[in-house]
Amino acid sequence: MLVQKFDKFLQSVDLKAYREKYMPIKIVEMNLPKSIQAIELLYRVYWDEKKFIDFEEFYGIYEKEKGRELRKFQKKSGMCPRCFAKGIKARTYRTWAGLITQIHAGYVAGQVFGLDTVKMSEQLDHQDADIQVHYKGIVINYDVKKIANAGVMGRGHVPKRPIPGEKISIRYEVPNLDIVLHPKKKRGVGFKKAFIDFADKYLKTNMLHVFPNGFVVFTPYTFEQKKKEIDNSLK
Repeated sequence: MLVQKFDKFLQSVDLKAYREKYMPIKIVEMNLPKSIQAIELLYRVYWDEKKFIDFEEFYGIYEKEKGRELRKFQKKSGMCPRCFAKGIKARTYRTWAGLITQIHAGYVAGQVFGLDTVKMSEQLDHQDADIQVHYKGIVINYDVKKIANAGVMGRGHVPKRPIPGEKISIRYEVPNLDIVLHPKKKRGVGFKKAFIDFADKYLKTNMLHVFPNGFVVFTPYTFEQKKKEIDNSLK
């Protein structure tokens, strides 16, 4: 099963080490031309080709494909080659970490509705349909966003042309990684408030699940509820 394979892949990622290495680096924060964005390649590798590779291997593919355009943009930006290389890798990591969990949710949706009913692509992503499901003649467009303290995170924008189908917005919050990995208080008695709030809202309701390395992923529950609703309406 692809979900189990992806589960195993996500659990093999040293999320803490990656975050410590890349998350503090925010050098390349300007708008990037489409020619060097990683979104299309991420969908192609992890969804279309179903290659569940770690970030370093993915970045090697990205550099090989985008090398010429990356050098062109680096010169245009006026940034030194070393700083740009460091910054673009860190930025690509942040995109990678967010999108592979979203793609995992696509595989979970496929487990519920049938993998052949689910579509994911860069084009759909830009139309705020992170996961599109075609089930029994009904089109469902799931818009998935993580909420931070300052509001909704993600590549927020208004699509130029709405796409057919019912839109379902899924919003969720995740505490910082240290709280996810170490939810108990320092003395080991009880849990930290941020984790309790997260657990009450998402873990106990069976919406989200936490892997031991800190990855927070969707369970089938959200998709099962919609499938049940459709099935019941068609009886």
